[in-house]
Amino acid sequence: MYLNGKFKMKWQIISSDQALYFHSWDNEYVVYNSLSGDTHLLNLTASRVLMKLQQSPTDAITLTKLIASTDQSESNAEKELQIEHLLAELNTLNLIEKCQNTITYTPPSCR
Repeated sequence: MYLNGKFKMKWQIISSDQALYFHSWDNEYVVYNSLSGDTHLLNLTASRVLMKLQQSPTDAITLTKLIASTDQSESNAEKELQIEHLLAELNTLNLIEKCQNTITYTPPSCR
């Protein structure tokens, strides 16, 4: 889907066989990935994104709305950019991947 001049790309956890186990202390989380055997230290935002992606594939725009902090000092565009960077980092850690065949383009309607 094309929204506000951007492609909406959905992200998901790597596999339905992948189990992610979380343990938290204050605003830090340790997550164990059953597929790789790796353990990662994540902040609150990263853990919330990962927990949401465990429920269903989601795009960065939707994640930004769901995860948005009460801090109004950043614009939505800045928050969305941070979520996109976070998704790329979680992808690098082999915790998530892009959904196949979810990138579509719908041109904006004429005004």
